[in-house]
Amino acid sequence: MIIVDEPFVAPEFADYLEETQHPVLANAMARRLAADGRRINLVDDTACARAVEAGERLYTASENALSWVSEHVERASMRRAISVFKDKALMRELLAPLCPGVFYQRVAADDLRALDFDALPKPLVVKPSVGFCSAGVHVVEDRAGWEAALAAIERDASTWNEWYPESVIGNAEFVVESYVGGQEFAIDAFYDEEGRAHVLNVLQHDFAGPDDTSDRLYYTGASIVRAWAPRFEEWLTRANELVGARAFPVHVEVRVEDAEGVGAAEQDAGANAEGADAAGAGAEPRITPIEFNPLRFAGLCGTELAYFAYGFHTYDYYLRDVAPDWDVLLAGKEDKLYCMGLLAAPADTPEGVRFDAARFTEPLARVLQCYEFDPHAVGSYAFVFCETDEEGAQGAADRERLLKEPLEGYVVTER
Repeated sequence: MIIVDEPFVAPEFADYLEETQHPVLANAMARRLAADGRRINLVDDTACARAVEAGERLYTASENALSWVSEHVERASMRRAISVFKDKALMRELLAPLCPGVFYQRVAADDLRALDFDALPKPLVVKPSVGFCSAGVHVVEDRAGWEAALAAIERDASTWNEWYPESVIGNAEFVVESYVGGQEFAIDAFYDEEGRAHVLNVLQHDFAGPDDTSDRLYYTGASIVRAWAPRFEEWLTRANELVGARAFPVHVEVRVEDAEGVGAAEQDAGANAEGADAAGAGAEPRITPIEFNPLRFAGLCGTELAYFAYGFHTYDYYLRDVAPDWDVLLAGKEDKLYCMGLLAAPADTPEGVRFDAARFTEPLARVLQCYEFDPHAVGSYAFVFCETDEEGAQGAADRERLLKEPLEGYVVTER
């Protein structure tokens, strides 16, 4: 069972819905696809809820669908997993045994200014307890940064309400927590009927600097998947022993300390979590969760990167309970990185402007796809996907462009 919803459905996903005739909830977005000529297998609320209650797998292409799930689905394991994964504070509490030493505190929005900042560990992160796409996430190192973060939260809260429902971004409660160092990764994975994790993609998430919280650059490749997919599968399975999710997709973001010593050669040699020391990599890297996103993979069509890179749809593998055969999927891709960049628009973007995506992407060596958005409906100008060489000046320049190129010069006022 599939639920599509605002703000966007990728054409590749719509093609999949037509080709497979997988049942799709007949909500407004699905009906719009059908009205646009897509041959979609629509089912009503009752049939969809009945199928999910009977154990059929559910995939949601947008977190907007979580409100429908909460109103129509009673399946205990699903409801528990959603409540744990969507609530960042609850996730911290439940998974604390896996990440000792990480400070966190729930704080009502109205109480943020009353916190004793001097008593908090620094650096720290403040973010909505229920959130999406890095909205409202701020890294704070000193009091000036703290005041700036509070001002930005107060300024932007009404805009989040326009973009997303309360089930996607909530303004009522925030989490203040330790800043976790190390390399960040994003993982698309699903739990099978026994609760074991199967990783469908691993993306390295790079930042422009220590204060950057954007989604400007993610990339995957054979070296990344080989080094990290087995580790993350083992860690996600252990995390699920505390949650109990079954037949459940997740998009997970983690930070890994001491990640530099891990490479594809180690995985090729058969090293695993128990054998890292013997392989010469030193202590096993420490994995700390940043967030779990329930019932979906990388948002705003980001999960399509697996299709552009490796030729399979993540949601198809999950719905059919298929684990990737990475030896086959990665063949011939050893020297490539597959990148995506979400080009976020400021919350105060004026009306009557558009983003010149063609000019922004023109210098990139190989553009795989570029989705353009209405910044007032989505909060972003565009989502860019490209292929780069893992080594060499052109590949490095393309990734640098996705990560750091100022966007203001590509914003055009429409007449």
